Amino acid sequence: MIGRDKIISRLKETLELNLGDQSEAVFLGSESHLTRYANSTIHQNVSETQTKVYFRVVTDQKIGVAATNSLSKTDLRKAYKMAAKIAKVQKPNPDFVSLPGPSDYAQLDTYHEKTARFTPRQRAAKVRTIINRAAKKDCMVAGSLSTGCGEIAVVNSKGVAAYHPLSSAAINLIAMKENSSGYAEGLARNIDEIDFSKIATTAITKAVKCKDPEELTAGDYEVILEPAAVGSIFEWVNYIGFGSKAFQENTSFMSGRIGEQVTGENLTIYDDGTDTSAIAFPFDFEGVPKRRVDLLTHGVARGVVYDSMSAHRDDTQSTGHSLTPDATGEGGIALNLFIAPGQSNLKEMISNVENGLLVTRFHYINGFINTPQAVLTGMTRDGLMRIKNGRLRGGVKNLRFTDSMLRAFGTIKAISAERELINAWWDSLGCIAAPAMHLGSFKFTGQTSF
Repeated sequence: MIGRDKIISRLKETLELNLGDQSEAVFLGSESHLTRYANSTIHQNVSETQTKVYFRVVTDQKIGVAATNSLSKTDLRKAYKMAAKIAKVQKPNPDFVSLPGPSDYAQLDTYHEKTARFTPRQRAAKVRTIINRAAKKDCMVAGSLSTGCGEIAVVNSKGVAAYHPLSSAAINLIAMKENSSGYAEGLARNIDEIDFSKIATTAITKAVKCKDPEELTAGDYEVILEPAAVGSIFEWVNYIGFGSKAFQENTSFMSGRIGEQVTGENLTIYDDGTDTSAIAFPFDFEGVPKRRVDLLTHGVARGVVYDSMSAHRDDTQSTGHSLTPDATGEGGIALNLFIAPGQSNLKEMISNVENGLLVTRFHYINGFINTPQAVLTGMTRDGLMRIKNGRLRGGVKNLRFTDSMLRAFGTIKAISAERELINAWWDSLGCIAAPAMHLGSFKFTGQTSF
């Protein structure tokens, strides 16, 4: 960790060159540590330290972006000058009005020293406990345990000087028997909040119960989606539907439908980067404070998230969802997704299914089939189970699904009160807080070979 004072002062000093009408510097620093294991053996420990500084220069609405991996004065100035040079040969962007000015930011507890300094030996001890527990059930395990820390800073010529540190820990675990597997995961800013024992028990129990899976024909089934399955679905739904770019290009299922019912009435989804019950962070990569944005309320489309330029296009304000300067063309993206809980629980939901399936998680999802209808396809993995007469009846060979998520989530029968934090592609900047869900209908369109 470099620290606020050195990072902010170095960026401010560089921007004092005053190249262009307005300028911005974004610092990303991280220390990441990973322990991988397979066949119930740790086979890799890696550590990586990264530093990246982006510069964005605006001259007559012409924008240039350049980056460096060095925090030396010479390299920072070189990258800043390159961004200014690039700006001069660009076409004016009519959507650019101004970089944001200074703001007050929520004081969030996002950094935990124990997590940041968790050693390879400590990670190995956690993994060893899992391996020993799995061996008692004749299971092999594979997965990874990561810990790390980082710091993000945004400085611009309008007076923004934002800085915030973070830490994160994550584990994913696949337990395997001869012809079955089970999965579980955990995520937190504070590693002490991850229940390794519960995660191990969940994955191992699934692998045992799914042994000798039966083959089932494709079709329309009543399903219970566990949090990891819900999270993987909404990672895609978020990308194709809740961002400003898709909304403005009319490829989103939200486009032209604000105020309309698009899913079942018991589905509410919002984004809130200041909620520390998940993976919070107080500002975006433009230094705009994050705030809660209601996306779906009781199934009704309420709005999408914006960065500064896409907000100007819709005559509104940024919601604090800008990406890094090299990705400003992507518009705003929701990184702190919450699916509102219900009042049920997994046991109760299972008891209410006469003939259906329990889905642990999905993989190989493709969400670009028909984005206005949120049609996704993908496969089940690591714990597909049959439910008969309100009881789990053993494993089922994996199936492929293809369905409109608007249609499927219009059949919600129940949502669990408990939520889990599910990791997503944006990693330590946010996650998806997902409950389990009972859907009355979910279309499986094919079998897989495993």
